[in-house]
Amino acid sequence: MDSEPSASPRERTTTIRSVLLRVLVLGAALSAAVYLVPLLVSFQMWMWLIVVLAATAALFVLYSTKRFVPAKYLFPGSFFLAVFLIVPIVLTVQTAFTNFGDGFRGTKEEAITTITNNSVVQAADSPIYNLTVATTGTATDGPFSLFLVDPDTDEVLYGADGETVQEADPSTVSVTDGYVTAADGYTILTAKEVNTAYDAVSTLSLTVSESTAIKVQGVRNAFEGTKRLVYDEASDSITNTETGDVYTVQKVGDSDYFVNAAGEKLTQSWKQNVGLANFERLFTDSSIGSQFFKAFVWTLVFAFGSVLLTFGLGYFLALTLNDDRVRGRRLYRSFMLLPYAVPGFISLLVWSNFYNRDFGLINEMLHLSINWLGDPTWAKVAVLLTNTWMGFPYMFIVCTGALQSIPGDVREAATIDGASAWQTTTRVTTPLLLVSVAPLLVSTFAFNFNNFNAIQLLTEGGPFAAGEYTRGGTDILISMVYRIAFGGSGADYGFASAVSVVLFAITGAMAALQFRATRRLEDIH
Repeated sequence: MDSEPSASPRERTTTIRSVLLRVLVLGAALSAAVYLVPLLVSFQMWMWLIVVLAATAALFVLYSTKRFVPAKYLFPGSFFLAVFLIVPIVLTVQTAFTNFGDGFRGTKEEAITTITNNSVVQAADSPIYNLTVATTGTATDGPFSLFLVDPDTDEVLYGADGETVQEADPSTVSVTDGYVTAADGYTILTAKEVNTAYDAVSTLSLTVSESTAIKVQGVRNAFEGTKRLVYDEASDSITNTETGDVYTVQKVGDSDYFVNAAGEKLTQSWKQNVGLANFERLFTDSSIGSQFFKAFVWTLVFAFGSVLLTFGLGYFLALTLNDDRVRGRRLYRSFMLLPYAVPGFISLLVWSNFYNRDFGLINEMLHLSINWLGDPTWAKVAVLLTNTWMGFPYMFIVCTGALQSIPGDVREAATIDGASAWQTTTRVTTPLLLVSVAPLLVSTFAFNFNNFNAIQLLTEGGPFAAGEYTRGGTDILISMVYRIAFGGSGADYGFASAVSVVLFAITGAMAALQFRATRRLEDIH
């Protein structure tokens, strides 16, 4: 019986490399899972915990054997689709049923800690500590931690905002002249950096006991004071030790607050499920409903107008430069692509300067005095003009390719049958071109329906009517959602997520209708 031929050295080398690569990848995945799982459990991020565990299990099942070959190729794309598309959609929908936003962040326990620690008052005999502010992030955004040195005992204490103060390990910190100057794992902020971020730093506090806490006092000091508001877990109430007022949990509107007998509530609340309240607010509040409807109408005008103008101009130029009688077509086509070659955000910022009423290029060259960005109507015109400038090169490329794919015999046959150039273009060339271009027009419409950059970078949604902060004259739905979520009047992520869900449904429905309509073009041959 003949023995099987042994593997060649090259095959053995390839096998060893394959095994080593597999071990390295699976080892890295396991290490990442071991690192992430405790963190996700501590932060109670259950959805991401499931994603990490499922992904790690799938990696080992698929790539530790030679089986499941098709799944090996499908898994990477499916995983990133889930992480970057499905999971954010699920989280947005979840947030839409909550009151998450300014004043409603974190858990009830965190809200109680914030309320009681913010009520700390300094007494004549309050201990004073030498303060050092540190961060594990950036000097402007944090998160920030406090390092404290007791000038009497040289004891070093530390903690993050709201946490119970802890004694630092002397081997992990360096103290110079009574202040912490270095700490393992932290970046120490300079006095100038603390002053820059003082609005955030000044609100930081550390819990010492149920009745005392440490508060920041200036850039270099902190004090330990007594809480005026004390929480009683047995009765689930907060008592003001100075006035005797007792605040119990009561529902105000759609959310729970701590409210006293006189109906006065403490401003801090916590994240809660509010059911359909955000959607009810959207469809029943006349003021918000009116702004939403106006933004929706302008969004439709902006999206359809952008598609029609960019396609019309791009198609016209493509037709013109597709004529063999035009000399230097390659050069002209190169010039047509210049707006497409410039990054969009740069073009938008440059065009915003062009529209300046007093010094803008447009008014200066044409000797006009149009208040482009100050008048709602002219601002809309400016947005459409700029978006046409940025979008027509794409349509030009698409239409040029589609025109070149149409056989010349078709146009020749139409000419022989007596069709004029206009009839050939409108009744033969255009229908054939739309067969291939129509899906791209639908996707372009969907893109412009949510074209946040075109609005935010050019007009920032303005101009705004007096006293109106929710929607500006050029705000489309997505920029209106952004303003609700991150606006100057306070973030309202729950309501913004509800609007986003409705916007997602509208966009999906309109795209489905448009794709259904474009199927009729499939009958054109």
